[in-house]
Amino acid sequence: MATSVKNNSLPPSLISNLNQVLLSRQQHTIDHQSTNSSSLPSHSRNVDEPDCSKPLLPITNCEGIDSPGLVFLVQALLSDARFTLHVCAPQSDKSVAGHSLTVQETVAVCLVEMSSATAFEVSGTPVDCVSLALSGALFSWSKPVLVISGINRGSSCGRNMFYSGAVAAAREALICGVPSLCLSFDWKKDVSGESDLKNAADLCLPLISAAVRDIERGKFPESCLLNIEIPSSPLANKGFKLTRQSLWRSPLSWKAVSANRHPAAGQYLSNQQSLGIKLAQLSRDASAAGAARRLNSHRKNVEIESVGIAGKFNGQQTAKKYFRLELLEETEKADDNLDFKAVEDGYVAVTPLSLSSTDQSKIETEVSSWISAALGREQRN
Repeated sequence: MATSVKNNSLPPSLISNLNQVLLSRQQHTIDHQSTNSSSLPSHSRNVDEPDCSKPLLPITNCEGIDSPGLVFLVQALLSDARFTLHVCAPQSDKSVAGHSLTVQETVAVCLVEMSSATAFEVSGTPVDCVSLALSGALFSWSKPVLVISGINRGSSCGRNMFYSGAVAAAREALICGVPSLCLSFDWKKDVSGESDLKNAADLCLPLISAAVRDIERGKFPESCLLNIEIPSSPLANKGFKLTRQSLWRSPLSWKAVSANRHPAAGQYLSNQQSLGIKLAQLSRDASAAGAARRLNSHRKNVEIESVGIAGKFNGQQTAKKYFRLELLEETEKADDNLDFKAVEDGYVAVTPLSLSSTDQSKIETEVSSWISAALGREQRN
C-alpha cells in the first residue's frame, strides 16, 4: 500500500530537504546502473554496432572457420576495403549437414582472430551460423546487405545441393529475407591447391561488388539465391554463364570396414555427437542403464564387415558393423546449359535457386539480364 504525506502537515523547509534527498538517491541509482552495465563482460552483450558507412556482409561456410577458402575470401574482401565483414562459421567441417538446425542443445560461440574482420566460430551447422547471425542475438545490426557462403571446396551442383551445408546457409539467409550467394570451387583431388582458392576469391570480387551495388539500388533479382560454381582453373575461366540446376550428383559408395584396420571408424559416431547429446546420454535413468549393463554383460561383441561374410551368431553375441561413405568423382554427358557441365567446360556457373519452383523460369530470365548488365558495368569500371 502506498502512503502519501500531505504538504500542509510538514514544514516547507523539511519538504524541500526531503525532495533534495530523493533526487540525490535517484541520481545515484542511475549512475550505479550505468556503471554496472558498462562493466558487463563482453559475452553477455551483443557485438558493437558495425560501421554503417560501408555495406555489411555476413560471411559463413560449411568447411569450418579455418578453411583456406573462407580465409582467402575474407582477405580479398578486406583488401577491397569497400565492405564491413562479420564472419560466423562452424568450428568444424559440416559440408554435408544439409539444412539442419541445432535444437534443444546449447550452441557455443567463440571469438576468433581473422585479419581485421569480426569473426566467431560456432559449434553448430552452417544454417545455425546464418540463423544466429541474422537473429540479432549475436550481432547488433538492423539488416545486412548480402550473406555469402564460401568459398567451399567441392561441388554443390545438381542434387548435391540437397546435401550441401554451403547452399543451405545461403538458403537460410534467403528465408530470413536477405539476398545471398553460395560460392563453391570445383576442387580436384591431387590437382588443386590453395593458390587456386586464392585465385577463385579474386575472381568472385566483381560479382560480389556488382551484387552489393544493385541490391542497394533495388535492381538485384529477388526471391532467389545465386549458386556460384568456380571451375578448377580459375585463371583460365571462360567467363560467367547462367545455368540450370542439373539432376547430377556425386555417386555414393558405402564400404564395410574393420575397426581393427580403421581405429577411427569405431569412434566416428561418438566424435560427431555434440557435447549436449553426450551429457544427455550420461544422465539417463540409472535403473535403465543398470538393466542394459546387466543384459549386455553376458554378450560378446562380434565385429563383421558385411552380412554376407558374417555367418550366423547366437543370441548371446551382438553384431557390430562399421561402414564408411565416400563420394566418388564421376561425371556424365549433359546439356551445356546445366550447372556441372558448364563448370566442366571451364565456365563460372551461376545457377539461381528459388524457394518456389513455380517462379523458376521468370527468375532465370531476370538473373540472365542482371548478369549481362551488372558484370558489363563492373568490367568497364
